[in-house]
Amino acid sequence: MKKENPKSLSLVVLMILFSCHQEVDVTKISPPMEPGVVPSSTANSAYWTKAQETHNFIYGNTLTSYDSYHANLTTNYNNCWEWYNVSHIYADAEMVRQGDTQYLPYMNDTYTFMGNMWDYASSGLGGYFSSVNLDGTGAGGDKYVDDNSVTGITYLDCYNVTSGTQQTQYLNSAIAVANWLMNAGVWDYTFNGGFWWNDGTKNVAPNVKPTQTNGLAMHLFIRLYDLTGQSYYLSWANSIKAWLESEMYDSSDGLFIWQIEPGGTKRYEKFTYDNAIMIEAYLAYYDVTGNNSYLTKAQNLGIALNTVLWDYTSNVYEFNTSDPRVNPAWCGWGSQAMIKLYEADGNSAWLDYAQDNIDFINSHNRNTTNHGYYHFTNLNGTLSDGKYESVDQAWMQRIQGMLAEYR
Repeated sequence: MKKENPKSLSLVVLMILFSCHQEVDVTKISPPMEPGVVPSSTANSAYWTKAQETHNFIYGNTLTSYDSYHANLTTNYNNCWEWYNVSHIYADAEMVRQGDTQYLPYMNDTYTFMGNMWDYASSGLGGYFSSVNLDGTGAGGDKYVDDNSVTGITYLDCYNVTSGTQQTQYLNSAIAVANWLMNAGVWDYTFNGGFWWNDGTKNVAPNVKPTQTNGLAMHLFIRLYDLTGQSYYLSWANSIKAWLESEMYDSSDGLFIWQIEPGGTKRYEKFTYDNAIMIEAYLAYYDVTGNNSYLTKAQNLGIALNTVLWDYTSNVYEFNTSDPRVNPAWCGWGSQAMIKLYEADGNSAWLDYAQDNIDFINSHNRNTTNHGYYHFTNLNGTLSDGKYESVDQAWMQRIQGMLAEYR
């Protein structure tokens, strides 16, 4: 299926929009949620307290004076990575959504810093580089489709909690990310379609076509279609969905596989966060179309995730079917998917999984003194990797902020 090219926005115009934040012509702009006071039911939740404590650890240990974030506190202290930065924006957007306006400056200031990572010299294509110095200089590395897609999704969450010029900036930036995805040659018909993991050499190891990369792009495109009404976003979302369902879905257990590698080898390991991402993408389709079949797909995928990757002894999600350890970000993504399923159908069993997963991570991955989260523990709770990765802190802030609304 040949993709439609944008007709209303040229490549050059999109770059101007990104750098100057001029308004775009969209057909469906929702009114912003006005930040206000955190409801008492949320503010009194132990999970809200832990989300705040996590942010305090972030502020004191990983946030820099440049509004960037150290990748971790050990081996990559002087590195700054795109999806780590964006995960902090994502976490702060959730706190703002709950009504706590003190997180707005953190969210907006790191968004401003992200401009240092944008490629302004790529003939109008743009895209975020994967890494940059802590002070914003020296952006480089490959551009990753998954990192750019989660950045676009994050900006749409920020769009929902801002207003005026700031809201327009977030939407323009998400559109600019989508423009890079559509025009940078990172989708091709090797293996019948799909996005490559990054813009490096195609079909040469270590480049692969993963589920999570394509699921995040699918999610971004369907939400942009909802906001703008532009049919090419729907075309892209539908093409990605069709490829994922035909090439990456394993009917034997109802889950999506890991990736396709150069030469066409399919890797059948199943990851918690891959399938959590697909649950969220289907729920986005349901939100936009109102078609109950997408809710059913998300529910069935949730059941399969909880059958295959949930450890019923420790009550936590395993990282993947080959590595049954626990990581705050990648396993925590399962909690986010469960909360979103609950918000879609009201079944409190989803919340039970979300809460039990977070409780395990709090009991075993969390340092009770400084409130930072370790990178990996084993299912028995023993420490496997004691690094403090910035992204893990961001995800624990976010998902506990989400859970605090209900538990």
